[in-house]
Amino acid sequence: MLEMLFNPQSVAVIGASTNPEKLGHGILANLIESGFKGGLYPINPSAGEILGLKCYPSVLDVPDPVELVVIVVPAKFVASVLREAGQKGAKGAIVITAGFREAGEEGIAREQEILAIAKEYGMRLLGPNCLGVIAPYAPMNASFAAGMPEQGSIAFMSQSGALCTAILDYALAESIGFSHFVSLGNKADIDEVTLLKAWGEDERCNVIISYIEGIRDGVEFMKVARETAKKKPIIAVKSGRTASGSRAVSSHTGSLAGSDAAYDAAFKQAGVFRANTVQDLFDLSTAFAYQPLLKGNRIAIVTNAGGPGVMATDALEQHGLVLAKLGPETEKLLAKALPPAASIHNPVDVLGDARADRYEKAIYAVLNDPAVDGVIVILTPQTSTDIVGTAMAAIRQSGVHGKPILGCWMGEKEVSKGIRLMAEQNVPNYPFPERAVAALGAMYRYHLWKQHPEANFETFEVDKKAVADLLNKVRQEGRQAIGDAEAQDILRAYGITTPQSVVAATAEEAVRYSAKIGYPVVMKIASPDILHKSDVGGIIVGVKNAEEVRQAFDTLIRRAKEHQPQATLWGCQVQEMVQNAREVIIGMNRDPQFGPLVMFGLGGIYVEVLKDVAFRVAPMTRVEAQEMMESIRTYPLLKGVRGQPPADLEAIVNTILRVSQLVTDFEDIAELDINPLLVREKGQGAVAVDMRLILK
Repeated sequence: MLEMLFNPQSVAVIGASTNPEKLGHGILANLIESGFKGGLYPINPSAGEILGLKCYPSVLDVPDPVELVVIVVPAKFVASVLREAGQKGAKGAIVITAGFREAGEEGIAREQEILAIAKEYGMRLLGPNCLGVIAPYAPMNASFAAGMPEQGSIAFMSQSGALCTAILDYALAESIGFSHFVSLGNKADIDEVTLLKAWGEDERCNVIISYIEGIRDGVEFMKVARETAKKKPIIAVKSGRTASGSRAVSSHTGSLAGSDAAYDAAFKQAGVFRANTVQDLFDLSTAFAYQPLLKGNRIAIVTNAGGPGVMATDALEQHGLVLAKLGPETEKLLAKALPPAASIHNPVDVLGDARADRYEKAIYAVLNDPAVDGVIVILTPQTSTDIVGTAMAAIRQSGVHGKPILGCWMGEKEVSKGIRLMAEQNVPNYPFPERAVAALGAMYRYHLWKQHPEANFETFEVDKKAVADLLNKVRQEGRQAIGDAEAQDILRAYGITTPQSVVAATAEEAVRYSAKIGYPVVMKIASPDILHKSDVGGIIVGVKNAEEVRQAFDTLIRRAKEHQPQATLWGCQVQEMVQNAREVIIGMNRDPQFGPLVMFGLGGIYVEVLKDVAFRVAPMTRVEAQEMMESIRTYPLLKGVRGQPPADLEAIVNTILRVSQLVTDFEDIAELDINPLLVREKGQGAVAVDMRLILK
């Protein structure tokens, strides 16, 4: 639970200063002003008293026990004062000081030293290079951020201290309360995983939000996030989406940012909601924190203006929601409560002259309808609108029916009093209908994700030894690349169907093999040095007879020598030609944080042109493989359109799972492509006709 960090009995500020412009002064002042009730000890060998508190030359001179130390001394002195804190028996340390891993080789050595000291004395270490911690329930502001947020149920962590201060100021203005507020800094010890474990068990927190630049151990993060997300929602903003953004992350904190596709996939599989902006972060978190979870996708809209009601209706479908069909009893109730010109159908238009009582009757009626799972109340300020009274009506109905109710008070100046009132009473408000709908959409997706069965990573019977032997042989030959001819043996060992295929050293061998396989055949150049055969004209399809085989053999050898004269040539691969099938691609690239990142999409030219692909981190469950396949935009083509029969979707999922098992079993595989996997009609299977592997 990290109580030594969030609810310590005593705190020493090592580096407390008499100078109001120094961080050591500001942190001590924040601790006092926040109302911290425990023992508070400024440490400074040159001062007798700071802010009315007796000062001590060293933490070892404090007569009472010290549970938490906040360190604000220059980087070169941090190790020595941290050791003294350990000797004093401190259980936790917040290192505000910068100049560690983010500052280069010398800083890395310093960071490793203080981490070793913390471990030696059993201390938990936050930072270094961080803003500090705010714990509203303690209450305690052990940071240099201005202001103390209200108590609430949102736990926030950020790797950027500067972003913390901006978010804190925003939260204070919007009356958003927190259970915990943490700046992680360099994450030498305490990181996202540590806090997820602690906050997953903390009853003061209902939702966890995070700003992430890089994750150290992606596999452990996914495991812990998956477990925590079953208990409470996790929402994250991940920076470094672009190549330039990733470089900025590295220079800012020294973190290694994994590929954006890997983070997207990992978040989806672990149940973490990815917010695109900080605004999205709070749009979602306030809905989750303050309202009951949406248990269905049927939404009712109550509005005093037709246009915004239509805007909300249009947004529903984009987020997996539908406009609820109100029952006859509800519409009778609405007909009695509303004027004849009002709409008693959903969206319910209470008309522009609606006062608070009319709004409340409409809200009550739709919330009581069994066909309604959640409600959006839209208000536009008109001459007769009772803004505060309507806010009170929404507040009275909130929490009574076990269904979420979100406000959309549109405008700013005129509606500000109503918005403030709703914020104070935990009814989230959104300035535009689309944002309210997006929040409900996230709530519904979380409800669906919680229904997922526990992760079950099924495995197939495979010939792991055959693959290990082949990889060892390739290594012994000093190679990293494995072309189609060899890769087929690997795939067959893992139960992935491949076409009949033989490497012919001469044209006459190719003729004999073609006759055995049966015409027409496909012929490919066979070389350990030529992985992208199409780039050198190294594939000829539809070869129909012996004469064409001889011609194709000579042509392929000639083209290979022209394009890559130094390449080792084994001859030509003669392969069964698979017809009447759809092309898909299954690939894998090993991500530095999360490990094997499996890709799926339409194959052949489509993958380059459309870039319509999906990613998941291996190992994956059957549900995840199915969702991966269904998530590409062109999935309807695989299901069959305009009389075309459906492809064998089960064969695709099974192949994805077998590839997932292969790349999980062999960490030495850095890259893999099956392009194309030819998928026949439903029930007829799939065949991997071209593949390549790259070893680390």
